[in-house]
This record gives sequence, C-alpha cells and structure tokens, in this order.
Amino acid sequence: MNKLKLWDGHKTWEEAENAWDHGAKLAACQIEIKSLKTLPNMPGITKATAKNLKWKSLWWMIRHDKDNAVFKGFIRHPFKHLWNYFKSIFKDKPFTREEDFFFYGIESTQEFEKLLAQPNTLLVTGFSYCHKPFECPSKRFTPDCIHDPENPVCRQCFIGKVMNALPSENTIPLVIPTIHYIGAQIFKVIEQFPGKQVIFLITACEMTLQMFGDWGNMSGIRGIGVRLDGRICNTMKAFELSEQGIKPGLTVVTQPTQDKILELIRRTRASL
Repeated sequence: MNKLKLWDGHKTWEEAENAWDHGAKLAACQIEIKSLKTLPNMPGITKATAKNLKWKSLWWMIRHDKDNAVFKGFIRHPFKHLWNYFKSIFKDKPFTREEDFFFYGIESTQEFEKLLAQPNTLLVTGFSYCHKPFECPSKRFTPDCIHDPENPVCRQCFIGKVMNALPSENTIPLVIPTIHYIGAQIFKVIEQFPGKQVIFLITACEMTLQMFGDWGNMSGIRGIGVRLDGRICNTMKAFELSEQGIKPGLTVVTQPTQDKILELIRRTRASL
C-alpha cells in the first residue's frame, strides 16, 4: 500500500481530483483497459431467484460460514443481534432506495452526511472485487488493493481513485471477495472500536444488497449499499460462482453514482 495517498499531497480537493483524472488519461494511453469500455446491461433478478430470497440468504450464511467467522461475531451479543435480525426480516424490504443508493437504518444521503460529520463516526468503505479490472495487479478475487497512483491500471480504476481520496483518519477501506468476509470484518470493527459509531458505504450487485440487507441491519450499524451495473449476478447460480471467484464479467459503478460517492468522500475529508 502506498504510504502517501495522492489526495494528501494537494491543498484542495479540486486540485487532487484534476491531477488524478489527468494521470488516468495518460495511463489509458499506456494500457487500454478494454473491459471497462464494454459493459453490457444485465437484466435484474429473475423471478425464480427473487422467490424466498430472505430464506435463501439465511441458508447461505449458515451453510458457508467457514470457521464460524460470522457466527463468532453474532454470539458476542446474541440477543441484540437476534432482535435486530427479526425486526429487519419481517419488513418487506430491509432498505429504502434512491436510484443506486440503498439506505440501511437511514432514510437519505443527507442523514448519512450528518453521521459523517459527527466526531465519533468511523466509516467502513467496501468495494466488491467484481469491479476490479481484469488487469488488477492485486488480482481480482482477493481482499488486496495496492491503489498505487503510479500504476497505470490502478490509475484507471475507480476503486484506486476512491482509495486515494479517502482520508486516513476514521476510515477503514476494504475490498470484498465474499459476503462472509465483509460480515466478519464488520463484527471485528465493532468490537475493536467500542466507542465509535460505525457506518458503511459498500458496493455490491442489487441481488446481494437485497439478500444480505437483513444481516447488515442485524449488526446494528447504518449505511449505504451502492448498486453495481454491468455483469451483475441475477441468479443464485451466478451468485454461487461469484462467491468462489468465478466471475468472467465485470461490474461497474455508473458515472453519476461515482460522482455521488466522491462527493460523500469530499465531505468526509472536509469534516476532519
């Protein structure tokens, strides 16, 4: 991981972003990432998959919880987590939605910004591995990300841009290979920082945001799930393969949503 993020070397946000974007254009002249230019729109979740999705999620979490990573987090406060889970599971949907933003425990971007501004807030950012470029120097199906601004692939990657824009203080950036990985990491952060108000900003396909919203609510933290576009998972089979690292297609955060995410990070830096 680079010691100095590109944003830390500039006086203003505009100066840093302009420098990043200029470098991205130069990097594209060195290495053209074709996968970022050919992103078909996939249909949404199929009707067969959408049926009983909450119970499919429960069975998936139980059946694939290797080393009981999520269960260990759950059992530290079983009654609180069970209560939160049941409150969420009996709702029609575990979230409210505004375009690509899925809100959990909050109602709007403005409410999220108010949480960001509070001095005891700790922001967990998570990026699904499936929108890493195929040429990623850290490989795709890993929790690793070097986000090196000197690397031409990182320079063209939205994850690399956000990683360099995030402040070092009160933020924990993660790359997410599996749903159990992020679940275990969230429980770990809550235990490590008991005095902090933990909130999250995580990218995922719409199917994942619907399947596992109840589990996020169970942990008791609030935040935003960002819907991915492109080669998303829209069936259980595609999701199962993705959780094994078999993801031949690429997903992407749409440009308008990228702008919204960067604006939230800009406000995060300004609040410190």
